[in-house]
Amino acid sequence: MADKSTWTVVAVAAAAVIAVAVVIGIVWAELGDSNMSGAGWGAMVFGIVVTLGLGIGLMSLVFISNRRGYDEPGPHGR
Repeated sequence: MADKSTWTVVAVAAAAVIAVAVVIGIVWAELGDSNMSGAGWGAMVFGIVVTLGLGIGLMSLVFISNRRGYDEPGPHGR
């Protein structure tokens, strides 16, 4: 069973997430209609694809490195 301090931390974190969501909702509603050109959509899609590729590639390298033992200390220790 979790103690009281753990539940307090979870409650504070949940309240922070809810507060941020409310602020984002208010700002989004006040923006009104905004149009994005085709170049803007293309740039956004390109950025998303590159970011996902970089994240997936780096995480793959972390898992490969861990499974092959590259993360272990050498024969002389550290």
